Order: sequence, then structure tokens, then C-alpha cells
Amino acid sequence: MLMHQISDWDDAYANGPHIAGGDEYPAMWAMKARTFRDEMVRDGRAEIGIAYGPAERNRIDFFHPKEKPVGLMVFIHGGYWMAFDNSSWSHCARGALELGYSVAMPTYTLCPDIRISGITEEVGQAVNFAATKIKGPLRLTGHSAGGHLVTRLVCMNTPLEDEIIERIERVVSISGIHDLRPMMHTQRNRELRIDRREALLESPALLEPVSGTQLVCWVGGGEREEFRRQNDLLANIWKGLGAATASVEEPDRHHFNVIDGLEDAAHPLTRTICG
Repeated sequence: MLMHQISDWDDAYANGPHIAGGDEYPAMWAMKARTFRDEMVRDGRAEIGIAYGPAERNRIDFFHPKEKPVGLMVFIHGGYWMAFDNSSWSHCARGALELGYSVAMPTYTLCPDIRISGITEEVGQAVNFAATKIKGPLRLTGHSAGGHLVTRLVCMNTPLEDEIIERIERVVSISGIHDLRPMMHTQRNRELRIDRREALLESPALLEPVSGTQLVCWVGGGEREEFRRQNDLLANIWKGLGAATASVEEPDRHHFNVIDGLEDAAHPLTRTICG
């Protein structure tokens, strides 16, 4: 019998060292995002840096389609709850815009200046705020830590208002971490400060989804085994709790390029979110 056990938790959740040219991606994302954002500002279709709360990083960007929006997609960025802001991901709005959705991209306070439970509250505040500005159905998506956060928003202990929950038609978690307990074994936890109590209260895989949840867990087929396991984990557990779920592994994608499909309105990822 072949048995498997994780001995190096940091390596199990390390992405960059296992991706060729991984260190080049942040600069590429920032450049593409800046070019896209400048284009949208010139066209009068962007609202940049709108405050949704009192903290310095409680800011949100909106991008709007050429016609009246059919609804709102919210994209939550990743970075292990410790890095990046919304300015690196503006280009990921392109596909949804072409399908007629407005797109909201919030940023939030980062660990160690806050704990994950506090980030949940901030992101919930951002979505509540964004939904007051754009009418129609809501679609939530996020990448990596953002994948955790969007699924956390449709748990029974959600910070979202009831009327906002009722408008959410679909949640797509892209390479999300849904059980936080493994992160307690990593060096990152010096900044994240996850303890057992927070892991139990902030792990979607350990919580119940709100009624009517439609969840798609999307991951790259070339990602680290732990991300693929976490992807299947939540879809499996929430299916048993009454949610409509699907688990997708996109071939030939790793943790850094799995979001590329968001730039293309015809890509299956964008269609899954906004179709």
C-alpha cells in the first residue's frame, strides 16, 4: 500500500519556485493591469480608488461596460493574505466587461496588520458597498487567497447583508485555499497568525454554505497537489451540504497563469463566472 504524507508544508504551498519564470509574473501583471486601467480611464469607464471603509487600504476600483451593465462581477485578489493590491489585476476585468458586467476589484488590509477574520470583514464590507452601486445579479470570483475569501462570503456566518446574499448567482473560487489548518504548519503563519480557533471559524471547508449556493472550484491541472486537493475538497464537502458544486482542473495551467482566461470573454473560465 502506497501512503502519502506531507513532510514539508512550506514547499507544499510554494508556487513560484515550481513555475518556470515565476519571479517574472508580478511585474507582468502590474504592466498589463496598468495598460488596461489607463485605457479604461481614457474611455471614462473606470472609477479608481473609491473608499468603501475607513482603513487606508479600504479602496475599490470599478470598471464598466460600454452599455448599461447586466450585473456585477467582484474579483478578490490573492497574495496569501499578505501581498499585492487590486492594481495588479485590473486586466482580469476584460472578459466580464465584454459580457456586459461591471467589475469591482477591492483591496484590503494585509497580514500581519490584520488577521484573516478581519480581512473577511473588510471584503464583506467592500462587496456590500459595491452592490449598492450596481444593480442586478452578483457573481463573485477570486484567486488563491481571494478564492478563499469569496467562498468565505457565502458561508452561514457571512458578513454580507441578506439582500446582497440573495443577489449572488454564482461563486467561482480560482485556486482557493479552503481549509486554513495546513497553513498553521507553514512559515507564513508568523505573519498570518492563524490559530485553531480562527482556522475553524474562517475555513469554508469547515463551515456551511448559505442556502442556494452555486459554487465552482477551478484550479490549474499543473498546480501543486495541495491546491488541487483543496479545490476538490470544498466542492465535495459543500455538495454534501446541499450546494450545487463543480470542480474543474484546467489543463496546462499553473497557479500564476490559471487566471489568464479572465481576459477573454469566450474563455470557459469567464463563461463559467458570467455566463
